[in-house]
Amino acid sequence: MGIGTDTKPLPSESSKLAVDRKEEDGVVEIMKLEDEEATGQQRETWTRRLEFVLASVGYAVGLGNVWRFPYLCYRSGGGAFLIPYIIMLFLCGIPLLFMEYAIGQYTRLGPVHGLAKICPLLKGVGLATVVISFVLATYYNVLMTWALYYFFNSFGSALPWQSCNNTWNVVSNCSTGFPGNATHLQSASQQFFDRKLLEMTSGIEEAGGVRWELFGLLALAWLIIYFCIFKGVKSTGKVVYFTATFPYFMLFALLINNVQLPGAKDGILYFLMPNWSKLLEVQVWVNAAAQIFNSIGIAFGSMISMASYNKYNNNILRDTFLVSLANSATSIIAGFVIFSAIGYMAHIHNLPVDDIATDGPGLVFVVYPEAFSTMPVSRLWAPLFFFMLLCLGLDSEVLRVFKRKELLVLAVCSVGFLLGIPHITRGGIYVFQLMDHYTAVVSLMFLAFFEVLAVTLIFGVKRICVMVENMLGKRPNLYFRVCWQFLSPILVVVRKVSLFFLITSYNSCLFFLKCTSKIYHYKLFNNNANFSYIELFTIPVYHSNGLATHYHDSSPIVCLCHKFIPKIVALHVFILQKQTEHLAPLKHQKKKKQ
Repeated sequence: MGIGTDTKPLPSESSKLAVDRKEEDGVVEIMKLEDEEATGQQRETWTRRLEFVLASVGYAVGLGNVWRFPYLCYRSGGGAFLIPYIIMLFLCGIPLLFMEYAIGQYTRLGPVHGLAKICPLLKGVGLATVVISFVLATYYNVLMTWALYYFFNSFGSALPWQSCNNTWNVVSNCSTGFPGNATHLQSASQQFFDRKLLEMTSGIEEAGGVRWELFGLLALAWLIIYFCIFKGVKSTGKVVYFTATFPYFMLFALLINNVQLPGAKDGILYFLMPNWSKLLEVQVWVNAAAQIFNSIGIAFGSMISMASYNKYNNNILRDTFLVSLANSATSIIAGFVIFSAIGYMAHIHNLPVDDIATDGPGLVFVVYPEAFSTMPVSRLWAPLFFFMLLCLGLDSEVLRVFKRKELLVLAVCSVGFLLGIPHITRGGIYVFQLMDHYTAVVSLMFLAFFEVLAVTLIFGVKRICVMVENMLGKRPNLYFRVCWQFLSPILVVVRKVSLFFLITSYNSCLFFLKCTSKIYHYKLFNNNANFSYIELFTIPVYHSNGLATHYHDSSPIVCLCHKFIPKIVALHVFILQKQTEHLAPLKHQKKKKQ
């Protein structure tokens, strides 16, 4: 079946975009746009609704569901963490995803032009979503490169991380099991990751040259992405049938296998054991909000882009709940899979779960390979597991660089490949961790705040409701209206709380980021990475202030936002400067000791 185009006249005469920016007696009027091309009326559409749902699920369900959520849940109160997680899902995740779907499907435009049409005052928000998605794509693809490396190394006569007899091993401190409290020892899987895959240098200032094996695999990863998306939704819609469904088969297969292993029950109990006192810690609620935003993909712009290829009257309300609940259910299932394996490892090595549980790349590239090396039929499970990681990474990556024109896709993939090269040098792991922290955590919350500000406060909840009513034939219920109306204050609180924790725990977040098997001290000059990324996203916001003169609306909200947005941005910059000043004495103390 070929790809279609949605040429059906829109319900409100010819073109639906333009929502009149004036309210009379509480009635929101819909105006017509004469420029059909601007509304994207001839835009391609998904061949089937299932393609859109699978693409959305594939984008939302990524590597973070496998390595970030299980450990976050375990460290944030176990089963008790599910309470703030579910609350944040229904207060923030589902309403904001519905809002982004509505913007994309109604405007039939991508995030840049779609957000500009409904709110010219903050046009830069749309541009910022594209920038942050591209930055994430450049280093996220490095994870696919690692997965490819492990995948190809799983087909030898024996798994290379099983023993300490390889050329890259340091026999004097290598252990075939987890060393536990013996801090001078490293597991064989850890040495494979540090010394074979990465060939890690001593620090970020020592690049150490390109890892040519990873260079070739990075090129292969980008080539795969190119062939998945170069035909737009026509090719992407077919790819997601496999990439979005295969990981579920693998997760259930691993779950069935793992729960039969000795010690698996103990690992699952550690994962779910509720610690109710954790609910009183603000950081737990901040973690829950951050996980929802990162996992579902709020404020990345990709959900807006995917929804723009829907037919005008597609039931996005149903799709919102399907995607959100599928994403959360996958995270919980992944938690059972991961901690059943961790419990098994703790059992065979006679160690507490705390000594084995970890998060980030170390979980899937160190702990799990070690578990496979001791499992029955290890040479079957290992390649299947890393192929699952490839699928999880691929469908998330494809939607981040999703474009329509072949030459544009080629240019985007080529630039992404070039920007990924610093991550595959021998010192690339240090760059990777900085990018992961500042782009995926700090910048994302900043950007989400301005997106909600633009849509709910400036554009207005009433206008969003009219958009939804014109598409679906009914207005959003009270639940969505209340969430949209008060989401901005909630996000402001979350953002300020997260900034507070960044200031108070800045030493542990930046200077001593855990890097594979060691704690690495980042030099002070790297602190500017935080400031640089925030600057990257505030420039479009400042630029958009000039557009306010074309926004002929005298409403108090618009006037206040036009006046105070520069002050809000300046406040964020001031806080970041204070963070750097707060840590300046550490630099002098270190020099003094030396």
